[in-house]
Amino acid sequence: MAANDYRAYLRNHIDMEEAPARVSHTGSTHRALIFATLTVMGLLQVASSVAILLHLTGYLREVDLASAQQSPNEEMHSETLIADPLKSMKEKKDRCRKKDTRMPSAHLPIRTANDYSSKDPSPVTILWAENQGTLKKITYRNGRILVDEPGYYYVYAKTCFRYSEVHDFNKEDVSNVQLVQYIYHEKHTQSTIRPILFTKSGGTLQWNTTSYNMYCVEQGRGIQLNKGDGLYVNVSNSWLLDREAEGTYFGTFKISE
Repeated sequence: MAANDYRAYLRNHIDMEEAPARVSHTGSTHRALIFATLTVMGLLQVASSVAILLHLTGYLREVDLASAQQSPNEEMHSETLIADPLKSMKEKKDRCRKKDTRMPSAHLPIRTANDYSSKDPSPVTILWAENQGTLKKITYRNGRILVDEPGYYYVYAKTCFRYSEVHDFNKEDVSNVQLVQYIYHEKHTQSTIRPILFTKSGGTLQWNTTSYNMYCVEQGRGIQLNKGDGLYVNVSNSWLLDREAEGTYFGTFKISE
């Protein structure tokens, strides 16, 4: 009995001495496992980063290759998309620079080649030398100034008549002659063109048949004109007209809208 108790005591004593050793061994094992786990996680993280880096590097290389292999047509198309708006802006600026800012005007001298030899006292429309005058944004046709741009215009005309002893005329032809200037306004926008007398001036003269004689009529007045409106000048006894450009002329210029 006593022997059994002693053996039990010895086993218990041995177990108590081995217990700390087992606990210490278990703790070391846990630390090793934790370290190994952290190591594996670190390696995985590094591997993942390297994989991402390699993927991005490959993608960028593909982009570079694709850009390098871009076709000429695509490059031209890209350049065209950029150039077209710039070209449009430049053309718009050029149009603004080239825009004609001059006010409409006309000045026409008498056409010297025209035949005014008839002694008929009835009014005759004067024809003007278009190639010797100036026309700015205004049209000339058959003795008429035609307005291209509506607005308020100043219209003027001067006609000179002359007679001298060198002319082979009878005294009765010039003893009591009417020299009158008429300016007419035509509205070409109407279906039926009806000339309207705009202004007139002149007089009845007694010519001195033994020397040189000259008489001039000059008029000017403002008028509102529409696009297409016409203006022309009539004179009586046109056979006495002075054919010098400085003495007989017709014109107009725009003053305002």
